[in-house]
Amino acid sequence: MDNRAEVREFLTSRRSRISPERAGLPAGPRRRVPGLRRSEVAALADVSVEYYAKLERGHLAGVSPAVLEAVARALQLDDAEREHLLNLARAADGSDALARPRRRATRQWTPHRSLQWTLDAVTGGPAFVRNGRMDVLAANPLARAFYADVYADPHNQANLARFNFLDPASRRFYPDWDLAADVAVAILRTEAGRNPHDKELHDLVGELSTRSDAFRTRWGAHNVRHHGTGTKRFHHAAVGALTLAYEGLEMATEPGLTLTVYTAEPGSPSDEGLRLLASWAADRETDTPSPQETG
Repeated sequence: MDNRAEVREFLTSRRSRISPERAGLPAGPRRRVPGLRRSEVAALADVSVEYYAKLERGHLAGVSPAVLEAVARALQLDDAEREHLLNLARAADGSDALARPRRRATRQWTPHRSLQWTLDAVTGGPAFVRNGRMDVLAANPLARAFYADVYADPHNQANLARFNFLDPASRRFYPDWDLAADVAVAILRTEAGRNPHDKELHDLVGELSTRSDAFRTRWGAHNVRHHGTGTKRFHHAAVGALTLAYEGLEMATEPGLTLTVYTAEPGSPSDEGLRLLASWAADRETDTPSPQETG
């Protein structure tokens, strides 16, 4: 796969953010570019300047794991960035297509019954399954109520990134909207490195880049991240402010899918908010007319 532009932009963006002082080097006079020079990264990685320049032009095919690790150390990459660099190298070699298990297209994927039973058994907080494109593929009743704004507009297509950047309701739902936007783009950028042949991901990125300046700027930053645990703030239209912890679990039987569960600190106002949300969700189910009543 010709991913040289992606490699070039990622490596140059990582180099530009590291000051000489941070790398333990003297700053020196008259630096014309931000961050480190290529020669300085090469010295830190113990490779020739010519060889590192070749890497930064996007030629990762055939590069040894030892060299990639040395470059990752020189650029002070975190775990997510290091994994992203390895994924870019695998894509350049063409080895990712052979190593990655093939799954059916997302639109044809449906949760097996035991997975839906498992989600429905989680009654204390929203629980849902998403893919790397941030499509919500399965959810328990509390998650459907929690993401009521996402489901309210069919144009969102149950996609959290599309909701984040194209739906005005996201500005209320995410009090820390800029942070939520940063995270969403980092997840998509990580998925693009992990699964570079995903046409639906390319289409989504193209749509968001065309329609959202905020997305396009963030996409150009080439930031990636692991999104496994943490705390987020929300403002739900029905129950107000919520501060929720989350855990994201990779699904061993479905590569590329993540099961996420949100919960609140016991006894906190947000814990009470989730109880109110559950009651609100139950009332919505009760108020929804049956097919016989609507027919």
